Amino acid sequence: MKVSVVMPVFNEAATIGAIVDRVRGAVPDAELVIVDDGSSDGTREILEQLSHHEGITICRHERNWGKGAALRTGFKAVTGDVVLIQDADLEYDPNEYPQVLTPILEDRADVVYGSRFSAGRPHRAVYFWHYMGNRSLTFLSNVFTGLRLTDMETCYKAFRRDVADRLVIKEDRFGVEPEITARVARMKCRVREVGISYYGRTFREGKKIGWIDGLRAIWCIIKYNVLRR
Repeated sequence: MKVSVVMPVFNEAATIGAIVDRVRGAVPDAELVIVDDGSSDGTREILEQLSHHEGITICRHERNWGKGAALRTGFKAVTGDVVLIQDADLEYDPNEYPQVLTPILEDRADVVYGSRFSAGRPHRAVYFWHYMGNRSLTFLSNVFTGLRLTDMETCYKAFRRDVADRLVIKEDRFGVEPEITARVARMKCRVREVGISYYGRTFREGKKIGWIDGLRAIWCIIKYNVLRR
């Protein structure tokens, strides 16, 4: 099976080269679709150099729309049989792709979530309130979807291509996480969760999600599970 990795990027000049090297080292034959979401810190120039490498496709937004918009663009560009989401920072380790992809490759799942809070995998202990907020949002999402996830907000989500093609992403920003979860639940997909490690950044190091995104996530859980738009 051909694997496609979709990577939304916004102002990650400090990490983009390293994460691309890690992805290509982990899965040399994978298709890497990078969506530059209006970067202004030199990321665009680095991506211009990377665009000449075989297996790398660069898509560009002229302004910053958000992670959901970048995923919408990236999903339209993939050609693989399995689609996996990778953030452009160094919080998630591409060497763990095999454990995320195996349930799909063995036809035991249609969608796989990589959980930062499952199976005792190592993680960097930062921001207690982010941790509690994530667990609360995951619990609320589970109430409506009927899933038993431990980490709805995780970056690592992998999809069979036919599932990715059927996903209609409306959210432009971080509300995309509960939206995707609601949609795959409603599609009756076989969803599995596997433990992954996590090396979280601080705001000083470039972390972008904040409390306003948490409020939006609550609204999106209601919107896409109850109102079903």
